[in-house]
Amino acid sequence: MRTIFPRAVLLTILRPSSSASAFSLSSSSTAASSKTRLASPSLQAFPLSRIARGGSLTPSALNMAKERPFQTWSYDSPCESMDWNPDSKVSLVVGDEADADLVIVGVFAPAKDEDNNEEETEEEKELGPIILDERAAELDEKLEGMLKDLAAENGKEFRNGEEAGGVTPAARVIEGGKAKRYVLLGLGPLPKDPIDSATAMKLGASVASSIHTHKTVTKASVILPSQFTDASSIQHFSTAFYSNLYSDNRYRTGKKVEVKAETVESVSLSLPSSEDYTSAIQTGLYIARGVSMTKDIVNAPHNILNSVSLANTAMRLALESEDGCLTCEILGKDECEERGMGAYLGVARGAETEPKLIHLVYKPKGEIKKKVGIVGKGLLFDTGGYNIKTSMMELMKFDCGGAAAVIGAARAIGHMRPEGVEAHFIVAACSFIYSTGRFCVVEKNMINSKALVPSDVLTASNGKTIEVLNTDAEGRLTLADALVYADKELGCESIIELSTLTGACMISLGKKICGVWTENDDLAKTIEEISKVTGDKSWRMPMAHEYKEQLKSKIADISNLGDRYGGAITAALFLQEFVSKKKPFAHLDIAGPVWDDKVGSTGFGAKLVSEWVRRQGQ
Repeated sequence: MRTIFPRAVLLTILRPSSSASAFSLSSSSTAASSKTRLASPSLQAFPLSRIARGGSLTPSALNMAKERPFQTWSYDSPCESMDWNPDSKVSLVVGDEADADLVIVGVFAPAKDEDNNEEETEEEKELGPIILDERAAELDEKLEGMLKDLAAENGKEFRNGEEAGGVTPAARVIEGGKAKRYVLLGLGPLPKDPIDSATAMKLGASVASSIHTHKTVTKASVILPSQFTDASSIQHFSTAFYSNLYSDNRYRTGKKVEVKAETVESVSLSLPSSEDYTSAIQTGLYIARGVSMTKDIVNAPHNILNSVSLANTAMRLALESEDGCLTCEILGKDECEERGMGAYLGVARGAETEPKLIHLVYKPKGEIKKKVGIVGKGLLFDTGGYNIKTSMMELMKFDCGGAAAVIGAARAIGHMRPEGVEAHFIVAACSFIYSTGRFCVVEKNMINSKALVPSDVLTASNGKTIEVLNTDAEGRLTLADALVYADKELGCESIIELSTLTGACMISLGKKICGVWTENDDLAKTIEEISKVTGDKSWRMPMAHEYKEQLKSKIADISNLGDRYGGAITAALFLQEFVSKKKPFAHLDIAGPVWDDKVGSTGFGAKLVSEWVRRQGQ
């Protein structure tokens, strides 16, 4: 059955606490039913040491062990909830902080000489003096030239602020019997115009890193020049600042837990303008919360994140939205079958948990100028199925990167509450395991008997038949039905879709840039502009229709895989078969930038989607 939870009902039933485990959405134990239920909030009365992994209460020796750091599956049951990392407790404000024990002073390098065409190495270039604005110059005079000396002493590394975001080591000064630290923050070459969004984001991230690096700091002040008085710059600074304070401690214990800038209470932006930037800072925080949600989902291991716990997360977002501006609808197996979603269900058959098509809706107050759809690929783990992956298996939890970006953006939009746009956030969530062991209802080392196999023919909800030539090209199958749902049933006027779809796109664009495929020039231009502003980099790719020949099937309307070459293009051509040709539609392949081998999830896509939705109502 279709499951819709109005805000009032949720508030009455769930009575949520600060813990994500206050409620959980789980599948019925009856295989033939897609009925969903709400677990009793009375579980909160028990300490975690009494709660079995997966949420059930059993008097086993495992449960008698010391308190668990997080909930996960039990032998017989899947995990029913995913914890969220808390927001940073650091307060970012605008104003002067006289009691700051860390003062970060922004300095410009001399403007670049555009007429100088000589090819010089960085070491050969002669450094000009740092440029201090009026307030920084007064401070330097008070400190008897210490700021200029600090720049000179670190000239080789700092290069007088030539690189935006670069910092010097701290200089300590005793003032009034209290130690105060001073750090120079590079703002880049002196610009002719106000600081752009890219520079603002570098500075926000750098300040966050600095307050974390300097231990025992409680209050910090950042002195910025007049070029930094644009509200947009403050917003981007705020987003990067809070995003860089993210730390995933959900699965760490003891000394492994690291809270960024743990001792810091506040950071004050000292600006020459008296304008109130509170709204800009708050908007930046809202977007950062969306980015954090995206990171939480992608970072979560599969024994935590499944279709049930992801649906639970979406429900919690709706519950916590202000004035119920977000609503959540979950379509189970039966509802998907009624709609003929054979492509999606074909992929979902091998998973432990039943499929959950998640539909979050944002509705503003007042006039709605446009209805838009945002679809995210929700493969919560991808082994490749019978065409099993031979590499990168351990990273395949990031195959839900598109879904994570969409849900993260929904969280941000629920806070920002843009006017004039109705947004539908859609995720067809399922796992794609098909391997031996605990995820399959089989004996011994057998492949799941329900699993999709190469040569199967599936029927999507728009009636198109699809021959499955490769089970590892499964994401496009789930997206097919999700796109039809957004287009035909919901009537979205413009649709964008994000997915970690192909390794071919990673080979083309690397791990920092996503590919964009669309026939609509206006939509392509908008995404390009938003990419530059948000830092979620993208590049428009060709819709080469001559490659469509590769998708011909001998027995069905279309196959799910093309030839070896041009795989990212044929994937985009496949998806176009499930959206009206007259409707603006863009496919974003984000396989490269969703993951960083050093830090894990990057949160890519949440900022781009949030800004795209916001602009649709203008």
